[in-house]
Amino acid sequence: MNESSLAKWLRWLVYASAFVPLIIFSQYVSPFHFGKVVVLRSIVQVMLALYVLLVWRDRSYMPKSHPILWTFLAFTLAFTLTTVTGVAFLQSFWGTLERMGGLFTFWHYFIFYVIAASVMRTRNDWQTLLNIMIGVGVLSAIYGFLQKTDWTFILGSGGRQRPFGTIGNPALFAGYQILVAFLAVTLSFMQRVASGWKQWYRIAGSIMLLAAMSTAVRGSLIGIVVGGLVWALLWSSLNRSRLARNVLLGGLSGVVVFIFLAISLRSTTFVQNSPYLRRVTDFSSSTFTVQTRFWAWTAGFQGWSENAKTMLVGWGPENFNVPFSMHFNPKFFTGPGAETFFDRAHNMFMEVLVTMGLVGLISYLSLFFASFRTYVQFMNKDSDTRVLGIGFTAMTVAYIIHNCFIFDTSANFLTFFMLLAFVTHVSMRGLDATIQKTTQSQRSSRWSGAQVATAGILGVVTLVTVYATNVRPSVANYASTRAIIAGWQGDWLGAVNKYREAIDADTPGRYEFRHRFAQYILELSSSVDVTKVPNFEEITLKVIEDVKQNTIENPDDYLPYLYMSRLYIILGKNNPKSPYNDMALQMSAKALEISPTFVRTYYEVAQAYLNKGELAQSIVWFKKAAELNPDVAVTYWYIGSVQYQIAAKAGSVAGVKEALGSINTALTKGYTLTESDGQKLIQIFLQVGDFQNIAAVLEQMVYNYPTNSEYWGQLIAAYGQLGQNDKIVTTIRRALAVPQVSADTQFVERAKSTLKTLGAQL
Repeated sequence: MNESSLAKWLRWLVYASAFVPLIIFSQYVSPFHFGKVVVLRSIVQVMLALYVLLVWRDRSYMPKSHPILWTFLAFTLAFTLTTVTGVAFLQSFWGTLERMGGLFTFWHYFIFYVIAASVMRTRNDWQTLLNIMIGVGVLSAIYGFLQKTDWTFILGSGGRQRPFGTIGNPALFAGYQILVAFLAVTLSFMQRVASGWKQWYRIAGSIMLLAAMSTAVRGSLIGIVVGGLVWALLWSSLNRSRLARNVLLGGLSGVVVFIFLAISLRSTTFVQNSPYLRRVTDFSSSTFTVQTRFWAWTAGFQGWSENAKTMLVGWGPENFNVPFSMHFNPKFFTGPGAETFFDRAHNMFMEVLVTMGLVGLISYLSLFFASFRTYVQFMNKDSDTRVLGIGFTAMTVAYIIHNCFIFDTSANFLTFFMLLAFVTHVSMRGLDATIQKTTQSQRSSRWSGAQVATAGILGVVTLVTVYATNVRPSVANYASTRAIIAGWQGDWLGAVNKYREAIDADTPGRYEFRHRFAQYILELSSSVDVTKVPNFEEITLKVIEDVKQNTIENPDDYLPYLYMSRLYIILGKNNPKSPYNDMALQMSAKALEISPTFVRTYYEVAQAYLNKGELAQSIVWFKKAAELNPDVAVTYWYIGSVQYQIAAKAGSVAGVKEALGSINTALTKGYTLTESDGQKLIQIFLQVGDFQNIAAVLEQMVYNYPTNSEYWGQLIAAYGQLGQNDKIVTTIRRALAVPQVSADTQFVERAKSTLKTLGAQL
């Protein structure tokens, strides 16, 4: 293989990498990110081996100095430094299973950029790559549109209102589409592009912009609009175009009109009946999703400003969850199922500041500065290069605004750095670069023994690296999804064996595998009698040991302690004297040391005291949770339930009334009764003879469970106790209108008898 063959293979691998945004590993955890990253890393690892040989054979392929190269390297080195100084090295190095970030992956982006900028040397090379990128972007957009269908072979389908294409998240999808859409539109304005291709680029750009807009991600929509206005401004200024000036003025007027109409009409039925319009016209800072972003940014900023070290080098990449949990805002917790874990800041600039400090933020901003400086140079050149400068300036502005409300992952990083490699090429070689012949002094005609030996070593090292860092994690990931499926199917031993396989593989992702195993046990314990599950205690204790390893690898992370506390609570549930309950309290105490305002942990402490039979202590901790966030209805339900247990044991009517006060507070704050809750509450109200509230509870029960004739009968009886005969008659008629109830002959006979007694007719 000669140097031209090496360069050709590298170009083909660059082209192959452009298809990565389409990759979905549907049978894996994190199907939209995991597959993209392991495939890209494998490609880049092969590319690196070939590139080393190519440069050895032909020094003309060495990277050329450029401001974008140096600022990109500076950011990558800052990433490296802050990984070493961070609070959880392994997490910073490998990243999380869900996002697949981390230092190891990020170096692949830099290596890819260097190789692409070095081996892609001609207009044809880049034209091929850019065409692939645009085609892939259109395919991803179409996939997103198909998610609005019910076609089961489309992952994420089912009438989805906000598509996420092949990227896996509406906001990330919008960011990816913005980059490729602006690329397509830019190429459509170039003079030296054939008319047929221009038409295709315009169609492709329109499809992708439509896809981005269909996500209803407000930050992305603002980015698109501002990017478009920047384009019109630059075009009108540099090309003295009246049309562009009119577009700019029209665009500005359109923005003003939209804001006016949105404010005026957002409360109308037309807007409120449209999920899309309701979302994009909601500018209120009181919107919960907007508030959560500000709370997360505030927590992150507080963490960043904690001391000189965090201000300089941050907490370490991929570690935003640490300062977030330390400064957790209790308002995040709105009840079970609330989003209380932010592993990213949802603002790329805040993310970099908090996790990489000023060192990271300055180097990150310098990358954009070098890019804009290059775009300005383009605007001072010939027409097509000027078009590129204008289009990419608008694209980068839109991308920056978009990134103020979200973060980057694999597809977006790859696409952005591909485009920066193209910008670097144009800056160094021009748009119309052609192949330059390599001189004899630049290359060696024959492979030396050292080069052949090195090629063999590099081949072996590459195979081992690909297997260790991509294949083995893929096998472990797949095992974890087999465990999840086995759990769904009720196969306890099958699930245990597969979780064990995933964890024992000891690959990146083990943090999540351990926690998923723990979560499976917790979910199982809520649905079955664990005393009948084979080896349940033994296996659970082993899982606790697994999760304990997460506390060693991530010492400032409260979550493993919380999982261990919950697992110990399950083990000590039926035995007040069990030592597991005290162990649960120890784990909860450690979790609270890290995150003292995390509401859920107070529930775990209270539950451990319930296990121990110390009901008064349990109430103390539930009340502490209520103090942290007084608006959470379920907290008052828990308080009332425990108060009732105490009152029932003591035979205290006053205690029952106190419990009912807490329960009424829960209902007033919006607590939704489950069936068992309703039955329990009816028994409490019976103790104090409160038939008015019994009737109110039963009205909820028959609304939620209309086919249950027993609840209808109890409701009729409650109205009888209240002497409300008119409601008895109305309730009977409502009940008999339900086919399943009218088929209950015993209920029908009793209903007829009651009506006869009241002198009423059906």
